[in-house]
Amino acid sequence: MNGTAVRERWCGEAFDSLHNAYKEAHGYSSLVVCLFGSVANVLNIVVLTRREMSSPTNAILTGLAVADLLVMLEYIPYCWREVLAVRPKRDKYSYGHALLVLLHAHFSQVFHTISIWLTITLAVWRYIAVVYPQRNREWCGMQQTIIAITSGYLICPILCIPLYLAFDIQPRGTILDEFGNKPTVNTTKFTNTTLYYVDLSELGRANDNLLATINFWVYSIVIKIIPCIALTILSLRLISALIDTKRRREALTSGSRKTPRIAEKERQTDRTTRMLLAVLLLFLITEFPQGVLVLLSIYRGQEFFTDCYQKLGEIMDILALINSAINFMIYCAMSRQFRTTFSLLFRPRWLPVPQVENAQNNHTTTMVTQV
Repeated sequence: MNGTAVRERWCGEAFDSLHNAYKEAHGYSSLVVCLFGSVANVLNIVVLTRREMSSPTNAILTGLAVADLLVMLEYIPYCWREVLAVRPKRDKYSYGHALLVLLHAHFSQVFHTISIWLTITLAVWRYIAVVYPQRNREWCGMQQTIIAITSGYLICPILCIPLYLAFDIQPRGTILDEFGNKPTVNTTKFTNTTLYYVDLSELGRANDNLLATINFWVYSIVIKIIPCIALTILSLRLISALIDTKRRREALTSGSRKTPRIAEKERQTDRTTRMLLAVLLLFLITEFPQGVLVLLSIYRGQEFFTDCYQKLGEIMDILALINSAINFMIYCAMSRQFRTTFSLLFRPRWLPVPQVENAQNNHTTTMVTQV
């Protein structure tokens, strides 16, 4: 024993192994997800903004697709420069690169917060549509929806003000060799160099890191935990309301025959609700663990943040990117209207349009089938 106390780590070798195993693949996997997500969100916007798709729900999904698209487009050059490009240490910690990292942190956080705002709005709107259908047009009309979307794009940058103030670019002096790397025992030429890092600002360090602590609280509680709790409650109540509505519907129509139009409208309502529940569940899976880890970092201090949170940073990033990219697949899998509109827009001209027999009019009409 050398007399030095060995610090007990919060997260052991398993976290180190997970971190090291995924770190090398993070840059490539992030680029693939971002490229796919950018195309997917552009397709979402194109389809959802068609006149026949106009509705408050689709307006919110369009606003969500715009925010997710901007996150993807911004992450591509950042990921390329930060993860994949091989550069000397001097270039990697230049002032320009530090500025890029700082702007990336601010930009991604703002638009990710907007995505969270719109996801909450989506859950509230759907809950009202299922539980209070008679009030739906009054409370969740297109005008109210546009106000909610615009408010998200205006208020979320304000919520992130503690982040802007708590961090800035800090210079640190060091010694590097002629190639811009750390000198070794065989190095003959080296120079004093100033490297630049994104770190706590003077304002963030003041009063025992008060502003930095406020930033962590806002991030974990306001942006992560509260939305996740709200979504969990809304999702459970939405599922319960959906089951109750279905039971009442069956009780009222028992012994009577539904018209095809009413039956199809009910099925469309159920499909839409299930699709939005899938979107909300995906959000909870990716966001809730991150909020819990940040909250634990506040309580447990810097050691927990270093041992646990930072080791999972790349994994949490890729989960958030997947969450922003995968909605297109959910819409295609669960929304017949989305698939139909997508097919009308992007069906190759040489592909024949299916012919469907119209029994009511006793003649054949051309229409796009909904599968």
